[in-house]
Amino acid sequence: MADIYRADHVGSLLRPESLKEARNMFYAGGMSADTLRESEDAAILEALAQQERIGVAVFTDGEFRRSGFQNDMQDAVEGFIDTGTPAVVRIWKGPGGEPQAQGTQQVVGARLRLKHRLTGGQTEYLKAKAPGPVKMTVPSPNQFPAICYQDGVTDQFYPTRSDLLRELTGFIKAEIQSLLADGVSYIQMDEPRYSYYVDPVWRDHLRGLGVDPDKAFEEAVAADNDCLADARRAGVTVAMHICRGNNQSKWYAEGGYEPIAEKLFSGLDVDRFLLEYDTDRAGTFDPLRFVPKDKIVVLGLLSSKEGALEDQDELLRRIDEAAKFFPLENMALSPQCGFASMAAGNLLTEDEQWRKLEMVVDTARKIWG
Repeated sequence: MADIYRADHVGSLLRPESLKEARNMFYAGGMSADTLRESEDAAILEALAQQERIGVAVFTDGEFRRSGFQNDMQDAVEGFIDTGTPAVVRIWKGPGGEPQAQGTQQVVGARLRLKHRLTGGQTEYLKAKAPGPVKMTVPSPNQFPAICYQDGVTDQFYPTRSDLLRELTGFIKAEIQSLLADGVSYIQMDEPRYSYYVDPVWRDHLRGLGVDPDKAFEEAVAADNDCLADARRAGVTVAMHICRGNNQSKWYAEGGYEPIAEKLFSGLDVDRFLLEYDTDRAGTFDPLRFVPKDKIVVLGLLSSKEGALEDQDELLRRIDEAAKFFPLENMALSPQCGFASMAAGNLLTEDEQWRKLEMVVDTARKIWG
């Protein structure tokens, strides 16, 4: 079994205001790439120090060199075109109205060609500076056909979304091979799109696009397995994170895991599942009965969307409840998602973020030692 890492977190952290300002200056032409990187380096060092102080088991760079958890794909691959329309393309739910648009929507408008690695400029510094094992995250290829395929444009180059998925799978697979060559020991794939297959609203949306949701789900599992296959080796932890959307404290899907649980948990060839479980939107723990007993389930019980700190007694009660369906010795704890899947970040403060992670560590120690 791979390392358990009882106190985990999904990866992204709130960007310090100084880093946000530096990136804005860079985009406006007022800062060089080298100076921006120095700002990123300083912010990453501070984030690593905080993680070490708190006692988390595995370290990330907070995704501080990214504008969003998935945006390395568009940066590294030639063939995406800018539509000029705001890049908010879902029906978001949560506090306030739609999230602030972060850039404009990009769709596939040519044959795709890899220009350079997705995370090539990120791993070396993290591995050199982290005081322990590091985690790197990659988006699932299934993330992109849903938001980057435009009829009348993309279909000139990829007749179906399935064709585009196959192409994207090759890019993610190649990036994971490079991460392995870098010596990264924990690789996590982020897959919010599985929520489409449990939410009746989004299943109907897929049908409206001419997509069979059940067939699309099976293709998504196969694509993710293909990407991760090379990482299934001794000394490497392979994880899948599943949520229901995360953008400035908003979400876009609801529904428990039950409709896809058996095929999802038995079909995905990973060591651990990081599962959103902080609200009723994720349903009950019953579907955990389908997780093979040689896997690790990381319960995402703390919200990364709001600052109020969870009650530890309630966390302990919920973990006991989950243990009715899956062995306690094969569980771990984390927030339900990243704190800043997009650079704008969720609606809480950095102090609140660190207190959440402190609670993760303290609760994990109370249960597992």
